[in-house]
Amino acid sequence: MHDEIQAIFEQAGCQGALLVQSLDAAYDTGTETAATAIPTPIPTEFGLRADEPAIPSSVIKVLIALVAETWFVEGRLDPREPVTIPAAGRTPGPVGLSLFQDDVTLSWRDMVVLMLTISDNACTDALIRALGLDAVNATAARLGLTATSLESDLMTMLDSIGQDLGRADWDDLIAWSASATADESARADTILPTAAAFDPARGTRTSPRDMVSLLRQIWDGSAGPAEACARVRAVMAKQLTRNRLASAFRPPVRVAAKSGSLMGIVRNEIGVVTYPDGHRYAAAVFTRSRPGADDGAISAAIGAAAARAVAVLRSDHPMR
Repeated sequence: MHDEIQAIFEQAGCQGALLVQSLDAAYDTGTETAATAIPTPIPTEFGLRADEPAIPSSVIKVLIALVAETWFVEGRLDPREPVTIPAAGRTPGPVGLSLFQDDVTLSWRDMVVLMLTISDNACTDALIRALGLDAVNATAARLGLTATSLESDLMTMLDSIGQDLGRADWDDLIAWSASATADESARADTILPTAAAFDPARGTRTSPRDMVSLLRQIWDGSAGPAEACARVRAVMAKQLTRNRLASAFRPPVRVAAKSGSLMGIVRNEIGVVTYPDGHRYAAAVFTRSRPGADDGAISAAIGAAAARAVAVLRSDHPMR
């Protein structure tokens, strides 16, 4: 089965890592009979390079959302406070406030919605500034996410990519790329994967196991206040990206997820898949490819690999 899932990634033109865990503790810790009282273990996970360090890209926003929602419940940040995000200096991105030309005023809690549903970068950096890197990393440590660290906000990370490619910052890189020759662009694509932002030893990092552990704790309510966990679950269920995990699971199966992508090299998604019979599976899928790889094929592979792993776990349950 590992070979089969490995082949899914290879055929899509990427390297892949994943972990899928059942969240149904009542079924997964074993069963006993009155006659024997001997536990019969049932496989609870399927992994492929599940403990290797990885670049999270925007899936780290789930951890940021958990910290923000916890602060709302604890009264450390007013969720309804109106906050203005100026147009000048706004963190770039392909969607949301990054595309707006004017100043925008919205609440902290609405920033969380935009961050999780459309992966808004400007809202993410506003939240990181309010919470602080230390608070996010302290939460990761409290939850036992030993492979996870948020090293900077997104603007700093983007500027570092520009600098690693020989430019002053991200804006300078974008201006340069507009007039770069084909050969210059090709050389930049060769250098890009070596940038610190793509190196788990130097940039923001995590692992499939850490992200599944985060999901497990959010779904069982142990990651923080019950209200905070419920809010993160509810907003993740409204993510607009549906071409990764959700593409492999049809209604009435439900998927609550958060995707992440970076510069055509990293494409990830984490989420929880819930079946009509009540069984739930937390999945974290991480991929890496060369610039210019087929985005559609890799996104579909994320869903296909997760679905195959879920099928393995479901087939091993004697109650199916």
